[in-house]
Amino acid sequence: MTPIPHPAATEGTPLDHLAALARAAAHPPGAAPCGCADDGLVGVLADREDGTVVRHGALVAKAHAPDTDPEAHRARLALAARPDLAGILLAPLPLPLPPAPAPTPAPTAPDVLAGRPVTVWPYGPPVDPEDPDAAPWEEAARLLALLHRTPFPPGGADGLPEMRAPLKAALAVDRMRRAAPDHPAAATVLAAWRTVPAGRADVPRLLCHGDFHLGQLVRLAHAPSGPPSWRLIDVDDLGAGDPAWDLARPAAWFAAGILPPEVWSRFLGAYREADGPAVGADPWVRLDVPARALTVQTAALALAKSTAERRPLDEVEEVMIDTCARIAGHRTG
Repeated sequence: MTPIPHPAATEGTPLDHLAALARAAAHPPGAAPCGCADDGLVGVLADREDGTVVRHGALVAKAHAPDTDPEAHRARLALAARPDLAGILLAPLPLPLPPAPAPTPAPTAPDVLAGRPVTVWPYGPPVDPEDPDAAPWEEAARLLALLHRTPFPPGGADGLPEMRAPLKAALAVDRMRRAAPDHPAAATVLAAWRTVPAGRADVPRLLCHGDFHLGQLVRLAHAPSGPPSWRLIDVDDLGAGDPAWDLARPAAWFAAGILPPEVWSRFLGAYREADGPAVGADPWVRLDVPARALTVQTAALALAKSTAERRPLDEVEEVMIDTCARIAGHRTG
Protein backbone atom coordinates (compact mmCIF):
# COMPACT_ATOMS: atom_id res chain seq x y z
CA MET A 1 0.00 0.00 0.00
CA THR A 2 1.51 3.31 -1.11
CA PRO A 3 1.30 5.99 1.61
CA ILE A 4 -0.67 9.09 0.70
CA PRO A 5 1.63 12.11 0.49
CA HIS A 6 1.19 14.83 3.05
CA PRO A 7 -1.73 17.12 2.02
CA ALA A 8 0.66 20.01 1.57
CA ALA A 9 2.35 18.06 -1.22
CA THR A 10 -0.86 17.32 -3.08
CA GLU A 11 -3.17 20.17 -2.07
CA GLY A 12 -5.84 20.70 -4.68
CA THR A 13 -5.15 17.50 -6.63
CA PRO A 14 -7.85 14.89 -7.30
CA LEU A 15 -5.88 12.33 -5.28
CA ASP A 16 -5.85 14.71 -2.30
CA HIS A 17 -9.60 15.20 -2.54
CA LEU A 18 -10.23 11.47 -2.92
CA ALA A 19 -8.18 10.92 0.24
CA ALA A 20 -10.22 13.60 2.01
CA LEU A 21 -13.44 11.93 0.91
CA ALA A 22 -12.21 8.57 2.21
CA ARG A 23 -11.31 10.14 5.55
CA ALA A 24 -14.70 11.85 5.83
CA ALA A 25 -16.49 8.59 5.10
CA ALA A 26 -14.38 6.65 7.62
CA HIS A 27 -14.76 9.28 10.35
CA PRO A 28 -18.17 10.99 10.27
CA PRO A 29 -18.81 13.95 12.57
CA GLY A 30 -18.71 12.88 16.20
CA ALA A 31 -16.55 9.82 15.57
CA ALA A 32 -13.47 9.04 17.61
CA PRO A 33 -10.22 10.78 16.59
CA CYS A 34 -8.51 9.27 13.58
CA GLY A 35 -5.46 7.13 14.23
CA CYS A 36 -5.58 5.25 10.93
CA ALA A 37 -2.39 6.73 9.53
CA ASP A 38 -0.44 5.78 12.66
CA ASP A 39 -1.69 2.21 12.28
CA GLY A 40 -0.65 2.02 8.61
CA LEU A 41 -4.26 1.93 7.40
CA VAL A 42 -4.09 4.89 5.02
CA GLY A 43 -2.66 4.77 1.51
CA VAL A 44 -3.14 4.45 -2.22
CA LEU A 45 -4.11 0.93 -3.30
CA ALA A 46 -4.24 1.70 -7.03
CA ASP A 47 -3.71 4.76 -9.21
CA ARG A 48 -4.44 4.07 -12.87
CA GLU A 49 -6.37 5.74 -15.65
CA ASP A 50 -9.21 3.25 -15.23
CA GLY A 51 -9.44 3.56 -11.45
CA THR A 52 -7.82 5.21 -8.44
CA VAL A 53 -8.45 3.59 -5.05
CA VAL A 54 -7.53 5.08 -1.67
CA ARG A 55 -7.85 3.31 1.65
CA HIS A 56 -8.69 4.97 4.94
CA GLY A 57 -9.20 2.62 7.84
CA ALA A 58 -12.07 0.23 7.29
CA LEU A 59 -13.10 1.53 3.87
CA VAL A 60 -11.85 2.63 0.47
CA ALA A 61 -12.85 5.41 -1.91
CA LYS A 62 -12.62 4.85 -5.64
CA ALA A 63 -12.48 7.31 -8.53
CA HIS A 64 -13.66 5.45 -11.61
CA ALA A 65 -12.53 5.94 -15.20
CA PRO A 66 -13.22 9.39 -16.72
CA ASP A 67 -15.15 7.83 -19.62
CA THR A 68 -17.51 5.89 -17.34
CA ASP A 69 -21.06 5.97 -18.69
CA PRO A 70 -23.12 7.63 -15.91
CA GLU A 71 -26.35 5.72 -16.56
CA ALA A 72 -24.63 2.35 -16.78
CA HIS A 73 -22.58 3.19 -13.68
CA ARG A 74 -25.71 3.90 -11.66
CA ALA A 75 -27.30 0.67 -12.84
CA ARG A 76 -24.22 -1.32 -11.81
CA LEU A 77 -24.15 0.28 -8.37
CA ALA A 78 -27.83 -0.53 -7.93
CA LEU A 79 -27.08 -4.16 -8.79
CA ALA A 80 -24.25 -4.32 -6.26
CA ALA A 81 -26.58 -2.94 -3.59
CA ARG A 82 -29.28 -5.59 -4.16
CA PRO A 83 -29.93 -7.66 -1.00
CA ASP A 84 -29.97 -10.93 -2.98
CA LEU A 85 -26.40 -10.24 -4.12
CA ALA A 86 -25.09 -9.36 -0.65
CA GLY A 87 -23.31 -12.70 -0.32
CA ILE A 88 -21.71 -12.41 -3.77
CA LEU A 89 -20.78 -8.79 -4.51
CA LEU A 90 -19.33 -6.22 -2.16
CA ALA A 91 -22.00 -3.56 -1.65
CA PRO A 92 -21.23 0.17 -1.93
CA LEU A 93 -21.47 2.49 1.06
CA PRO A 94 -23.14 5.92 1.20
CA LEU A 95 -20.95 8.87 0.33
CA PRO A 96 -20.17 11.16 3.27
CA LEU A 97 -22.30 14.26 3.75
CA PRO A 98 -21.23 16.94 3.34
CA PRO A 99 -18.84 15.76 0.63
CA ALA A 100 -15.12 16.37 0.75
CA PRO A 101 -13.94 19.75 -0.57
CA ALA A 102 -14.37 19.84 -4.32
CA PRO A 103 -11.56 20.60 -6.73
CA THR A 104 -11.71 23.58 -9.05
CA PRO A 105 -13.72 23.65 -11.22
CA ALA A 106 -16.47 22.24 -9.01
CA PRO A 107 -17.89 18.85 -10.01
CA THR A 108 -21.35 18.66 -11.47
CA ALA A 109 -22.57 16.31 -8.72
CA PRO A 110 -21.43 15.29 -5.21
CA ASP A 111 -20.50 11.82 -6.50
CA VAL A 112 -18.17 13.13 -9.23
CA LEU A 113 -14.54 14.19 -8.73
CA ALA A 114 -12.62 15.90 -11.53
CA GLY A 115 -14.98 14.32 -14.06
CA ARG A 116 -14.68 10.84 -12.54
CA PRO A 117 -17.49 9.09 -10.62
CA VAL A 118 -16.54 8.31 -7.03
CA THR A 119 -17.79 5.55 -4.73
CA VAL A 120 -17.06 4.27 -1.22
CA TRP A 121 -16.73 0.60 -0.23
CA PRO A 122 -15.80 -1.54 2.77
CA TYR A 123 -12.14 -2.54 2.82
CA GLY A 124 -11.30 -6.23 2.64
CA PRO A 125 -7.87 -7.86 2.34
CA PRO A 126 -7.21 -9.12 -1.20
CA VAL A 127 -5.83 -12.46 -2.31
CA ASP A 128 -2.18 -12.71 -1.29
CA PRO A 129 -0.10 -12.86 -4.51
CA GLU A 130 2.81 -14.26 -2.49
CA ASP A 131 0.82 -17.34 -1.44
CA PRO A 132 -0.62 -18.88 -4.63
CA ASP A 133 -1.39 -22.18 -2.89
CA ALA A 134 -3.91 -20.37 -0.68
CA ALA A 135 -5.74 -18.70 -3.59
CA PRO A 136 -9.50 -19.24 -3.14
CA TRP A 137 -10.21 -20.81 -6.53
CA GLU A 138 -13.16 -22.89 -5.31
CA GLU A 139 -14.72 -19.95 -3.47
CA ALA A 140 -14.32 -17.77 -6.56
CA ALA A 141 -15.98 -20.41 -8.73
CA ARG A 142 -18.93 -20.68 -6.36
CA LEU A 143 -19.37 -16.91 -6.27
CA LEU A 144 -19.40 -16.78 -10.07
CA ALA A 145 -21.92 -19.62 -10.25
CA LEU A 146 -24.18 -17.84 -7.76
CA LEU A 147 -23.88 -14.59 -9.69
CA HIS A 148 -24.71 -16.31 -12.97
CA ARG A 149 -27.75 -17.97 -11.39
CA THR A 150 -29.11 -14.73 -9.92
CA PRO A 151 -32.32 -13.65 -11.68
CA PHE A 152 -32.41 -10.33 -13.44
CA PRO A 153 -34.21 -7.50 -11.63
CA PRO A 154 -37.95 -7.09 -12.23
CA GLY A 155 -38.45 -6.14 -15.84
CA GLY A 156 -35.68 -8.41 -17.11
CA ALA A 157 -32.37 -7.39 -18.63
CA ASP A 158 -33.69 -4.41 -20.60
CA GLY A 159 -32.48 -1.91 -18.03
CA LEU A 160 -29.10 -3.55 -17.46
CA PRO A 161 -25.86 -2.50 -19.12
CA GLU A 162 -23.97 -5.00 -21.23
CA MET A 163 -21.22 -6.97 -19.56
CA ARG A 164 -18.01 -5.37 -20.88
CA ALA A 165 -15.63 -8.34 -21.25
CA PRO A 166 -15.83 -8.58 -25.08
CA LEU A 167 -15.46 -4.81 -25.36
CA LYS A 168 -12.40 -4.82 -23.09
CA ALA A 169 -10.69 -7.36 -25.36
CA ALA A 170 -11.31 -5.15 -28.40
CA LEU A 171 -10.11 -2.06 -26.53
CA ALA A 172 -6.88 -3.85 -25.59
CA VAL A 173 -6.19 -4.65 -29.23
CA ASP A 174 -6.85 -1.03 -30.19
CA ARG A 175 -4.48 0.12 -27.47
CA MET A 176 -1.77 -2.17 -28.81
CA ARG A 177 -2.29 -0.87 -32.34
CA ARG A 178 -1.72 2.68 -31.10
CA ALA A 179 1.09 2.04 -28.63
CA ALA A 180 3.08 -0.75 -30.26
CA PRO A 181 2.27 -0.93 -33.99
CA ASP A 182 5.85 -1.85 -34.91
CA HIS A 183 6.51 -4.37 -32.14
CA PRO A 184 7.72 -7.67 -33.68
CA ALA A 185 4.97 -9.60 -31.86
CA ALA A 186 2.10 -7.29 -32.81
CA ALA A 187 1.37 -9.16 -36.04
CA THR A 188 1.12 -12.43 -34.11
CA VAL A 189 -1.39 -10.96 -31.67
CA LEU A 190 -3.46 -9.51 -34.51
CA ALA A 191 -3.45 -12.85 -36.33
CA ALA A 192 -4.80 -14.52 -33.18
CA TRP A 193 -7.40 -11.77 -32.83
CA ARG A 194 -8.69 -12.51 -36.32
CA THR A 195 -9.61 -16.04 -35.18
CA VAL A 196 -12.05 -14.65 -32.59
CA PRO A 197 -15.54 -14.57 -34.11
CA ALA A 198 -18.38 -12.28 -33.16
CA GLY A 199 -20.50 -13.15 -30.15
CA ARG A 200 -22.84 -16.10 -30.39
CA ALA A 201 -26.60 -15.58 -30.37
CA ASP A 202 -27.40 -19.06 -29.03
CA VAL A 203 -25.94 -18.65 -25.54
CA PRO A 204 -27.85 -17.63 -22.40
CA ARG A 205 -27.73 -13.97 -21.43
CA LEU A 206 -27.14 -13.90 -17.70
CA LEU A 207 -25.77 -11.65 -15.00
CA CYS A 208 -21.95 -11.54 -15.31
CA HIS A 209 -19.02 -9.89 -13.53
CA GLY A 210 -17.28 -8.99 -16.78
CA ASP A 211 -13.65 -8.89 -15.59
CA PHE A 212 -13.02 -11.80 -13.26
CA HIS A 213 -9.54 -12.59 -11.95
CA LEU A 214 -8.23 -13.27 -8.45
CA GLY A 215 -7.58 -9.56 -7.94
CA GLN A 216 -11.35 -9.08 -7.96
CA LEU A 217 -11.78 -10.84 -4.62
CA VAL A 218 -11.58 -9.45 -1.10
CA ARG A 219 -11.97 -11.22 2.21
CA LEU A 220 -14.49 -10.08 4.79
CA ALA A 221 -13.80 -11.23 8.35
CA HIS A 222 -16.63 -12.56 10.51
CA ALA A 223 -16.46 -14.09 13.96
CA PRO A 224 -12.90 -14.86 15.07
CA SER A 225 -13.67 -18.59 15.06
CA GLY A 226 -15.41 -18.59 11.69
CA PRO A 227 -13.95 -18.86 8.20
CA PRO A 228 -13.34 -15.77 6.07
CA SER A 229 -16.01 -14.88 3.55
CA TRP A 230 -15.00 -13.76 0.05
CA ARG A 231 -16.77 -11.21 -2.11
CA LEU A 232 -16.39 -10.12 -5.72
CA ILE A 233 -15.42 -6.48 -6.17
CA ASP A 234 -15.19 -3.97 -9.03
CA VAL A 235 -18.57 -3.59 -10.71
CA ASP A 236 -17.27 -1.42 -13.57
CA ASP A 237 -17.84 -4.23 -16.10
CA LEU A 238 -20.87 -5.89 -14.49
CA GLY A 239 -23.90 -6.56 -16.66
CA ALA A 240 -25.85 -8.94 -18.85
CA GLY A 241 -24.00 -11.25 -21.20
CA ASP A 242 -22.47 -14.66 -21.84
CA PRO A 243 -21.26 -16.06 -18.48
CA ALA A 244 -18.51 -18.08 -20.19
CA TRP A 245 -16.48 -14.86 -20.34
CA ASP A 246 -16.21 -14.88 -16.52
CA LEU A 247 -14.38 -18.21 -16.73
CA ALA A 248 -12.29 -17.19 -19.71
CA ARG A 249 -9.21 -15.81 -17.98
CA PRO A 250 -8.54 -18.95 -15.87
CA ALA A 251 -9.30 -21.02 -18.97
CA ALA A 252 -6.81 -18.99 -21.00
CA TRP A 253 -4.16 -19.37 -18.31
CA PHE A 254 -4.75 -23.12 -18.21
CA ALA A 255 -4.53 -23.40 -21.99
CA ALA A 256 -1.30 -21.38 -21.96
CA GLY A 257 0.24 -23.62 -19.29
CA ILE A 258 0.31 -20.89 -16.63
CA LEU A 259 -2.48 -22.28 -14.44
CA PRO A 260 -1.70 -25.85 -13.29
CA PRO A 261 -4.18 -28.52 -14.48
CA GLU A 262 -5.10 -29.48 -10.91
CA VAL A 263 -6.00 -25.87 -10.06
CA TRP A 264 -8.08 -25.55 -13.22
CA SER A 265 -9.86 -28.80 -12.33
CA ARG A 266 -10.62 -27.52 -8.84
CA PHE A 267 -11.97 -24.25 -10.20
CA LEU A 268 -14.10 -25.82 -12.92
CA GLY A 269 -15.29 -28.59 -10.62
CA ALA A 270 -16.41 -26.14 -7.95
CA TYR A 271 -18.26 -24.09 -10.58
CA ARG A 272 -20.10 -27.17 -11.81
CA GLU A 273 -20.89 -28.36 -8.28
CA ALA A 274 -22.52 -24.97 -7.67
CA ASP A 275 -24.69 -25.49 -10.79
CA GLY A 276 -22.92 -22.82 -12.76
CA PRO A 277 -24.65 -22.41 -16.14
CA ALA A 278 -21.71 -21.18 -18.26
CA VAL A 279 -20.45 -24.59 -19.45
CA GLY A 280 -21.81 -27.98 -20.41
CA ALA A 281 -20.36 -31.49 -20.52
CA ASP A 282 -17.54 -30.27 -22.76
CA PRO A 283 -16.54 -26.91 -21.25
CA TRP A 284 -14.51 -25.86 -24.29
CA VAL A 285 -17.56 -25.68 -26.52
CA ARG A 286 -18.39 -22.47 -24.66
CA LEU A 287 -14.97 -21.45 -23.38
CA ASP A 288 -12.85 -21.69 -26.52
CA VAL A 289 -13.71 -18.31 -28.05
CA PRO A 290 -13.70 -16.26 -24.81
CA ALA A 291 -10.44 -17.90 -23.73
CA ARG A 292 -8.83 -17.03 -27.06
CA ALA A 293 -10.07 -13.46 -26.71
CA LEU A 294 -8.66 -13.16 -23.18
CA THR A 295 -5.33 -14.54 -24.38
CA VAL A 296 -5.22 -11.87 -27.08
CA GLN A 297 -6.28 -9.19 -24.60
CA THR A 298 -3.51 -10.14 -22.18
CA ALA A 299 -0.89 -10.27 -24.93
CA ALA A 300 -2.02 -6.98 -26.46
CA LEU A 301 -1.84 -5.18 -23.12
CA ALA A 302 1.58 -6.71 -22.50
CA LEU A 303 2.90 -5.27 -25.77
CA ALA A 304 1.34 -1.86 -25.11
CA LYS A 305 2.66 -1.63 -21.55
CA SER A 306 6.13 -3.01 -22.22
CA THR A 307 6.54 -0.61 -25.15
CA ALA A 308 5.43 2.36 -23.05
CA GLU A 309 7.79 1.30 -20.25
CA ARG A 310 10.64 0.57 -22.69
CA ARG A 311 11.28 -2.86 -21.25
CA PRO A 312 11.39 -6.40 -22.67
CA LEU A 313 8.49 -8.77 -22.20
CA ASP A 314 8.63 -10.82 -19.02
CA GLU A 315 8.34 -14.60 -18.96
CA VAL A 316 4.56 -14.74 -18.53
CA GLU A 317 4.03 -12.15 -21.27
CA GLU A 318 6.21 -14.20 -23.60
CA VAL A 319 4.06 -17.24 -22.87
CA MET A 320 0.92 -15.33 -23.86
CA ILE A 321 2.55 -14.22 -27.13
CA ASP A 322 3.52 -17.84 -27.84
CA THR A 323 -0.05 -18.90 -27.12
CA CYS A 324 -1.28 -16.28 -29.61
CA ALA A 325 1.02 -17.85 -32.19
CA ARG A 326 -0.57 -21.25 -31.56
CA ILE A 327 -4.04 -19.73 -31.79
CA ALA A 328 -3.20 -18.03 -35.07
CA GLY A 329 -1.94 -21.30 -36.51
CA HIS A 330 -4.86 -23.40 -35.37
CA ARG A 331 -8.22 -21.75 -35.95
CA THR A 332 -10.94 -23.63 -34.04
CA GLY A 333 -13.95 -21.48 -34.64
